[in-house]
Amino acid sequence: MRAVDTNVLVRLVTRDEARRVAAAEAFVGKGAWVPQLALAEATWVLSAVYDLNAAAIATAIEMLLNHKDLTLEGSEVVSNALEVFRKRPALGFSDCLMLEVARKAGHLPLGTFDRTLGKLEGVERP
Repeated sequence: MRAVDTNVLVRLVTRDEARRVAAAEAFVGKGAWVPQLALAEATWVLSAVYDLNAAAIATAIEMLLNHKDLTLEGSEVVSNALEVFRKRPALGFSDCLMLEVARKAGHLPLGTFDRTLGKLEGVERP
């Protein structure tokens, strides 16, 4: 199976450049794998460049999770991270994903200096 990068995901979500959207859709139409790193980067781009709020980013992640032609790396982990993100949008999706990846791998607690993240189960502040 082929893989996609951040730019392809951003085109699928934002639909802002018709030519690239068409190319992205054609590429993923044959089935494509989404690395968690590309997903994390895409959420940053959607926030920083496109100024999407947490609710819109959560909707985009859900759309990618449910996309008929995409297979997200660790989709269960991504779903769990999305659930945490919806409850605590101030964290940012990347922090939620990092916590859930660590949880799935059995490597808790996750150490952080982030006060908000530090309040979650499975996280410790040094």
